[in-house]
Amino acid sequence: MRKFIFLIPLLLLASCGEYNKVLKSNDIDYKFDYAKRAFEQRKFTQSTTLLEPLIVPLRGGPKGEEALFLLAMSYYENKDYLNSGINFKTYYSRYPKGKFAELARFYSGYGYYLDSPDPQLDQTMTVKAIEELQGFIDYFPNSDKVTIAQNAMFEMQDKLTLKELQNAQLYYNLGNYMGNNYESAIITAQNALKTYPYSKYREDFEMLILKAKYQEARQSVEEKKQDRYQDVVDEYFSFINNYPESKNRGEADNIYNLARRHVSQ
Repeated sequence: MRKFIFLIPLLLLASCGEYNKVLKSNDIDYKFDYAKRAFEQRKFTQSTTLLEPLIVPLRGGPKGEEALFLLAMSYYENKDYLNSGINFKTYYSRYPKGKFAELARFYSGYGYYLDSPDPQLDQTMTVKAIEELQGFIDYFPNSDKVTIAQNAMFEMQDKLTLKELQNAQLYYNLGNYMGNNYESAIITAQNALKTYPYSKYREDFEMLILKAKYQEARQSVEEKKQDRYQDVVDEYFSFINNYPESKNRGEADNIYNLARRHVSQ
């Protein structure tokens, strides 16, 4: 047992020694073969370090395509999804019919999906993920990974929709502070409904529109109140028609009862 424990650091030293030898070598094939072994052994930092400078000299040769894909996968496995996405896109742009094109398109988008932040943060990565995964589905509609890609897209679309709902709610909460924020809440919610017509937050958007229209009518100048209260009544009937069993039905009914008092019969 003691001999085995003693051998472990020796093996590690030997491994590090070979890696350092590879780093200093000018033999491209030697570096590529070691990088492949490093990847298989899940030493992804080693494989990215070795492969990065090999992409240009190997380009056009028989190993260039595999080297580029391995570099992208090494970044992906290391959870560096930004660099993996860049290299996956370089791969499928350079080799649109390459042997790894399907996987490159999938992992490009799925990496961005894994890196997609919480709804309250900037959603640039989420948008990129949706674009990349949609491209994957368009190019490989029969892939066994299509369902995974679709589920990821649905999840991210809900995330984008939730962000818009939070924005609309923020406008509503601001009320008339430094302007008519109720109108901004209505516009934001209506645009989100057009962009994401099948969102699970659709009812929340429509309820927020009804509430914002009521507040806008209530705080309007006298000459605009009649028309705006009528708009509230119309919005109410649209809402209960779409959601007759809504959890917000009581609040919606109350808004309607208040609004109809100001509408000419």
